[in-house]
Amino acid sequence: MRIAAQGANGLGLRLRYHWRNWSPVLKVISVLWAVLAIFMAVPWIVLVVERDPDARAFGLSMLLVLAAVGLVWLSTLRTPIELKPWQMFVLTTLSWVTVSGFASLPLVLGAPQLSPTNAVFESVSAITTTGSTVLTKIDTLSDGLKLWRGIMQWLGGIGIIVMGIAILPFLKVGGMRLFHTESSDWSDKVMPRTGGIAKATLGIYCGFTLLAMLAYWLGGMTPLDAVVHGMTSLATGGFANSDASFGAYAGQPHLLWLGSLFMLLGALPFVLYIRVLRGSRTALWRDQQVQGLLLLLALVILVLSLWLVWLGTPPFEALTHVTFNVISVVTTTGYASDDYSLWGSLAYVAFFYLTFVGGCSGSTSGGMKIFRFQVATILLRNQLRFLVHSHGVFASRYNGQPLTDDITRGVVAFSFFFFLTIAGLALGLALMGLDFTTALSGAATAVANVGPGLGDIIGPAGNFAPLPDAAKWLLCVGMLLGRLEILTVLVLLTPMFWRK
Repeated sequence: MRIAAQGANGLGLRLRYHWRNWSPVLKVISVLWAVLAIFMAVPWIVLVVERDPDARAFGLSMLLVLAAVGLVWLSTLRTPIELKPWQMFVLTTLSWVTVSGFASLPLVLGAPQLSPTNAVFESVSAITTTGSTVLTKIDTLSDGLKLWRGIMQWLGGIGIIVMGIAILPFLKVGGMRLFHTESSDWSDKVMPRTGGIAKATLGIYCGFTLLAMLAYWLGGMTPLDAVVHGMTSLATGGFANSDASFGAYAGQPHLLWLGSLFMLLGALPFVLYIRVLRGSRTALWRDQQVQGLLLLLALVILVLSLWLVWLGTPPFEALTHVTFNVISVVTTTGYASDDYSLWGSLAYVAFFYLTFVGGCSGSTSGGMKIFRFQVATILLRNQLRFLVHSHGVFASRYNGQPLTDDITRGVVAFSFFFFLTIAGLALGLALMGLDFTTALSGAATAVANVGPGLGDIIGPAGNFAPLPDAAKWLLCVGMLLGRLEILTVLVLLTPMFWRK
């Protein structure tokens, strides 16, 4: 009896210990669920006013999410929110997975009545701002569902920025580590507290979004299209209200130029916008990341525009469509104004390469991010110098800061696992019967969070609906891994993480 009592007491102690570790994580996640439920109310109100049957789906979805919030909040009421580093890793991954799951409810319960697989794929694609879709006849969807698709991407966009500038640097993951110094956190350079950064970032994000909405509306879009495209442009997400994507406005070049501008704004580091507002007017133009991104875009746009003109396209039309689609792919937005896979072999290969690039660190864009290519170039240049001058000492600096060993290791490790993940996903998709182009470009576009792939099935004029369910789940994993910078998730799979 005594042994049994001791065993029961030991089990109780272990359960209390585990609950004490997990309850802060669940409490924070429940707050994110509550925010999701609040934003669900927006399309619900629209549908109620329009007396659309989809209002019931959103109402039920809100109730389910709020029930989960209430259950977790009541069970963690006395738990202080003090997170350790390992809890931050768990929180980052669980929050994106669970929010994507709850966000899919209206797609299952609403008019599309998607299967759980398709609904989760659509919501994961939205929350990670990838932009791949399984929906067809998007033009016929209810206004509430169109709005919800835009809201999901907009929420994912601000979540990406906050994660990129406030969470991943703390975990020593991601590009914002380049802004660290040995003595203090990089955020001290901008504002005294991370909370201040988050508020300033949210204000800038909302301001740019409202500006985009107004510009699109004044440019000739319907109010609903202006709202949705305004949200998905700044989020570099790429969901549109038509099966033709932004091609529905291909006959209005001024809208394509506006779209190019707002996608580019979303792909620049938001911390630099804060510095500009605080008096450093040249912060954007002096940044090595921004300079590299703009130079890359200018060169590619020039080459591909000349290529289309040589093929017979009028110069202004060529420049307009090339600028829009190149910025869309490089910033990982995924809009398409034309089927660029039909622009010839040079464009076909170029767009495949551009899939991997991405925008700047601390932005809403995905991909490898331009700074990793720049750091790799610096390391390669120094290695070549060392081969010539074997006893030389060459300093490596980026944006005026020394490239420390931990930054170099992070860039090398991420780059290796980035391409290894794409290779593994492509192999898995090929095993499911997909052709080479679909498998490879599908894996690349998922991990890079771009949206459309290449080929007849998932190209800019295609859709992900024909893929088998297993392929869609695999692509969901790829989208989440890419959005969370891969290492944040992989570390959870190591035994030493849980032992520690």
